[in-house]
Amino acid sequence: MVSNKSQFAICNLQFTQKILLCALVVVLVSACSISYKLNGASIDYTKIKSISIADFPNAAELVYPPLSAYYSDKIRDVYTTQTRLKVLRKGGDLNLEGEIVGYQITPMAVGANPMSLAPESKLTVTVNVRFSNYKNPEEDFEKKFTSYRIFNKSITEVQEDLMKEITAEIVDNVYNETVAKW
Repeated sequence: MVSNKSQFAICNLQFTQKILLCALVVVLVSACSISYKLNGASIDYTKIKSISIADFPNAAELVYPPLSAYYSDKIRDVYTTQTRLKVLRKGGDLNLEGEIVGYQITPMAVGANPMSLAPESKLTVTVNVRFSNYKNPEEDFEKKFTSYRIFNKSITEVQEDLMKEITAEIVDNVYNETVAKW
C-alpha cells in the first residue's frame, strides 16, 4: 500500500515535469523567428528606411478644393501608421508623387422630369501615381488609380463623405501596389 506521502511526492514530481516541459516549449517557440506582418507590408527595412511623398495637386477639370490636401495627408498617414518608414517630402529611398487627374460627376439615369436631378449619379476620382524605388528600380511604375461611388442625393449633401470613402480606397490600392505587393 502506498502512503499519502509517496502519492504526494509522485504527484509533485509529475507536476514539476509538466511545468518544465511547458517552459521548454515556450523557450523553443520564442526562439523561432517567425514573423507575420498584419499590415501586409513587405519591406526590407535593412535597405529601405524612408519614403518621400510629394503633395498631389489637383489637375482635374472639375476641382473639389479640399481633395488635394485631404488625399496628400491620407497617403502620408498610411505609410506613417502601417510601416516603419520615415516619411519625407523629398529624398527618400522610395518616392511617391503624382496628381489628381479626374474628378467627375456622371448622371447614371434620367429622371421623369428632365429639369430635375438625376435619380442616381456617380462620382469618380482618378489619381495618377508615379512610384520610384531607388534601391530596386525594377519596381518603379506610373499608374492611374480610380474609384467611384454611386449616390442619389445632391452632390453638395454627399460630396465630403464620398470623397473620404473614395480617397480611402485609392490610398489602400496605392499602398498595396507599392509596399504590400498584393
